[in-house]
Amino acid sequence: MLLLAADTSGKYGSLALARGDQRSFEALEVLPLTGGTFSAQLVPQIADLLFRHGFSRHNLDAFVVASGPGSFTGLRVGLAAIKGLAEVLHKPIAAVSLLEVLALAAGCDGAMVSALDAGRSEAYAGDYEVVDGKARLQRESLLKEEEFVALVRGKLAAVVTPDQLVLGWAQKHGFEVCAVEHPRGDAVARLGLEKLLAGETVSPADLEANYIRRSDAEIISSP
Repeated sequence: MLLLAADTSGKYGSLALARGDQRSFEALEVLPLTGGTFSAQLVPQIADLLFRHGFSRHNLDAFVVASGPGSFTGLRVGLAAIKGLAEVLHKPIAAVSLLEVLALAAGCDGAMVSALDAGRSEAYAGDYEVVDGKARLQRESLLKEEEFVALVRGKLAAVVTPDQLVLGWAQKHGFEVCAVEHPRGDAVARLGLEKLLAGETVSPADLEANYIRRSDAEIISSP
């Protein structure tokens, strides 16, 4: 199965071309993308990536996309591109949470709270139970420091994060913490392959971003 994976969630965006099946996974190339310019570079970069490896879009078997959390604009750009390609080519899509990718990045089983800096002194937090290398979601939420601390203490969980804000919170309160790199496109593709093989796919019409945080427009218009 030849996969194209895209993450346009923020300043750490990337594309990955990968292939795999039930027994193996290989990342052919991971291509960093510059945040803030996704709309201009995403489609040309996809075309160049396929060309460099001797493929066309018609060789792709499926798509994987990071559905969130992250930038409203960035996520919309990535999801729109993947929706369009999947619809034209009639190929399946696997939507992947970056928080689930992080929960698995620790490489161990147990209660995990994966977290990303959301700005505004808040964090996107994923409450996961990892068993045999599979992450079972309890909930994902937007938390301030005191709420984050309460979640980790209540779950007796390890914290997994690439971001200094969350590392500082965890260290200040004496939590077990696993500092990892920000997820790249190959990690998104690997988890997406597992979902595709398990039949966990979404149609282009049903693919939606998982922002977690409401937009400023929604907040202002709320009673």
